[in-house]
Amino acid sequence: MRRIKLQVLISLSVLVFCFAFAAISGATKKPPPKPVNINTATSEELQQVPGIGPATAEKILQMRKSYGTFKSVDDLLAIKGIGKKRLEKMRKYLTVSKAVAANRVSRPPVAVSPPKRADSAGAVQPSAETEEPPS
Repeated sequence: MRRIKLQVLISLSVLVFCFAFAAISGATKKPPPKPVNINTATSEELQQVPGIGPATAEKILQMRKSYGTFKSVDDLLAIKGIGKKRLEKMRKYLTVSKAVAANRVSRPPVAVSPPKRADSAGAVQPSAETEEPPS
């Protein structure tokens, strides 16, 4: 009987140790391969940064939506829950650059000339806006 209790106790100890190890190893994230731009990142991209979970990612997105683009990583200090210590741990994984407008194609300006009008004989005359007044 005593031997069975000892086996159960050892089995439970090993099980508890395994769960504790799994919890510790699951709590540490693999950081992103390159810094995340806080002006363009999605919630999922922000959550790759150690120290940013779903709630903090949503706060960052909400602040960006409300106040516009971030000028500096230090702007995150305005978010409740992000202090100096926490920001310093995240800083090397974050960057700030201007947000690029998606699906925007730059086109050269188009010169617009005034429309031409035809007289009664069918000849094309410049529009009234460009005619000089009679002298």
